Amino acid sequence: MTTSTWGGRHVHDPTVVRDDEGAYWMFSTDARSDAPVRAGVQVRTSRDLVSWTFHGWAFDGVPGPAAEWSGASGLWAPDVVRAGEPGTTEWRMYYSASTFGSRRSAIGLATAPHPSGPWTDRGIVIASDHVDGPAGLGHPNAIDANLVTGTGGRQWLVYGSFFGGIYALPVDPATGFVVDAPAPGALRRSPGRLLARRSRLADGAVEGAFVLPRPDGGWALLVSYDSLAGTYHVRSAVGDDVTGPFRDRAGRLMTDGAPGTRDASSGVDPWQVGVPVLASHRLAGGAGILAPGHASVLTEPGRQLLVHHVRDVDAPTEHRVQVRRLVWTHDGWPLASPQPWAGPDRENDDAATWPADPGVFGGMWEALDVGAAPAKIADGQVGTLGEVLDGALTGVGQARALGGGRFAWGRSGNAMASAGRWTAVVFPAWDAVRDRATLCLAATDDAGRTVTGTRVGDQ
Repeated sequence: MTTSTWGGRHVHDPTVVRDDEGAYWMFSTDARSDAPVRAGVQVRTSRDLVSWTFHGWAFDGVPGPAAEWSGASGLWAPDVVRAGEPGTTEWRMYYSASTFGSRRSAIGLATAPHPSGPWTDRGIVIASDHVDGPAGLGHPNAIDANLVTGTGGRQWLVYGSFFGGIYALPVDPATGFVVDAPAPGALRRSPGRLLARRSRLADGAVEGAFVLPRPDGGWALLVSYDSLAGTYHVRSAVGDDVTGPFRDRAGRLMTDGAPGTRDASSGVDPWQVGVPVLASHRLAGGAGILAPGHASVLTEPGRQLLVHHVRDVDAPTEHRVQVRRLVWTHDGWPLASPQPWAGPDRENDDAATWPADPGVFGGMWEALDVGAAPAKIADGQVGTLGEVLDGALTGVGQARALGGGRFAWGRSGNAMASAGRWTAVVFPAWDAVRDRATLCLAATDDAGRTVTGTRVGDQ
């Protein structure tokens, strides 16, 4: 098996951490598009988050307890965290063991002194089975773990997928295991606190949750919606606590329209709940990006980066990693750059130098209507910001600068108008298609519509 040419290919469900020497380590699902899978969690390393070198596998196959319970032939969606502060010599990996379409699954825990390993399996943290669960959607599936450290060092394991939704369980920080866990092989009666669940109209399609703190307090939830191979895309919501409740910009709960919730019969469109962050698209002259999703966030001093997989529109079985800047609006909503991360030598992390003059919105831009029609590949539209996307950004010329590249405006031109308000971030970036420095924007309105743009020239 030749892995030296893989680079960022064959990456699915990635997460990235940085060690104390400045090297990045990426962990991903056991998946290949061109050959049978080799089990054990794929591991890669990088110095710039652009070029990746295959390091190997964390395990020699599926650890015994997880394999016996799930029958899995490979491991999915690893989440890797440091057990304590920088300098701590224990790293923890939460991995998922399952088979496609099954609810007989397990999340296991392994530890290592360094991201490079060696990794030692510690056993099953939580398991699920083919049993009835909340609202008839089945017991939440024990996959897609995300360990979240909240206020005062309290920890939560966020997990779940199509079957039953997304939940959170308290974790003992000293051990890494779920608090009051049942005996090995036993199932929990309570799945934890419900964070997100979708309607049967959408096949309950929500997974890959990641919860992170907002800059000025509270928490943001990122999830992937819909079909893994086609309509997959990322949405967000915010809440006051790690355990929610999480709402989108229109005030809709991330459980709206799902069975067992107070709004189950409200007629809420399950494709409207949540703020779009990233979806399938094609920029002019560039490769088509299909089904981006299962995003994690790498947080470093001065920047945050969204790490996710994509497929190629012209080769939909191929999957690889992409990294892009994550920005926050003035009122605390996470949005993603339309351009992939180009490396520290081409990117500018100093928000104090980001645009502060509304005149920056002039010129020609290539804009994307993110997630407006997840079943379609959104094509970039080139024009002035007042012209593109049927005038969605009308009023941008009267935007109010709020510092750090942040702006707000209303359709009427009044930045504080009660209806049609937009909030945006404008930041330096590298245009991957035109291979040059430029500016990008990411904006969302009070209804939860999201637009991103790349400046392509003067007017």
